[in-house]
Amino acid sequence: MKLAEIKDLLRCEVLAGEEDLSVDISQVVASDGMSEILAFAKSKELMITGLTNIQSIRTADIAGVSAVLYCRGKRPDKKVIEFAKQKRIPVLATEMVMFDICGILYNKGLKGVS
Repeated sequence: MKLAEIKDLLRCEVLAGEEDLSVDISQVVASDGMSEILAFAKSKELMITGLTNIQSIRTADIAGVSAVLYCRGKRPDKKVIEFAKQKRIPVLATEMVMFDICGILYNKGLKGVS
């Protein structure tokens, strides 16, 4: 599924990486625990989190995920968004809760880390 489709499906706002929405997403990792993301993430995934500090982007960069989606209406500050732009990591935000996001994406054929 293209990141642009996910953006529309989950009613997301693009905070960084508008030009990179054509990336393919086939798996999802969702957690507010960055150590859990690092332990289970695989390259080319969508990372869903409510943690909006700079560590979320550092974690995404180290784990090699394709994009970050902030849930529950949380929004990172400008410093975090600028860091994501430097790292070329698309960043989206939605008002939806993590549980609903995961259910919707699962129903569209995306899987979690196994």
